[in-house]
Amino acid sequence: MNSVSLSGSLRENVGKKDAKALRAKGLVPCVIYGNNIEQVKFATDARSFKKILYTPETLIIDFEINGKVYHTILQDIQYHPVTDEVLHADFLDVNEDNPITVMLPVRTTGTCPGVMRGGRLIMNLPKLKVRGYVNDLPDNVIVNISQLQMNQSIKVKDLNLEKMTVLVPENTIVVDVKAPRNAAAEEETEEAPAAEGAAAPAAEAK
Repeated sequence: MNSVSLSGSLRENVGKKDAKALRAKGLVPCVIYGNNIEQVKFATDARSFKKILYTPETLIIDFEINGKVYHTILQDIQYHPVTDEVLHADFLDVNEDNPITVMLPVRTTGTCPGVMRGGRLIMNLPKLKVRGYVNDLPDNVIVNISQLQMNQSIKVKDLNLEKMTVLVPENTIVVDVKAPRNAAAEEETEEAPAAEGAAAPAAEAK
């Protein structure tokens, strides 16, 4: 998994009043927990979150705080209900000896025959929830669509994933190809049987 390095400073005080003062300075109150470590309450520059939030990747975030480096992943984040300003963030401490649960981005590769025929490729599962050791987890899950025909799908059970446990049902559709609506309607019309008891053409008037 890719990583990004950020810095922070320990909070001298905690509480709503202190958190409000930090936000006024452009800082975000944060906490690191997990792996039997004592909670680390710190603050980091609000602008740092651009590197974390505005990317489809799931990142390892290395925080340097008072000379010590913590390897973490973003666990939870709180936003202001009106401005979408980041109010608080929780980070989970990770190490190579303990498995973690993450959402890995799903990427497609190859030219899809179904799309070449006019179908529409639909990504039903843009991220896949998995559990594994941090050193074994890839940056993303690659799905080969080079054999995907019209009205076919690729499910979780079709993926070749090693050294990780997938935490969604195996029959979950990852990606599929839908036929255009007009093509589907034409196909239904062609296959529809003639209605039973249809009235015969009216005889010509004499």
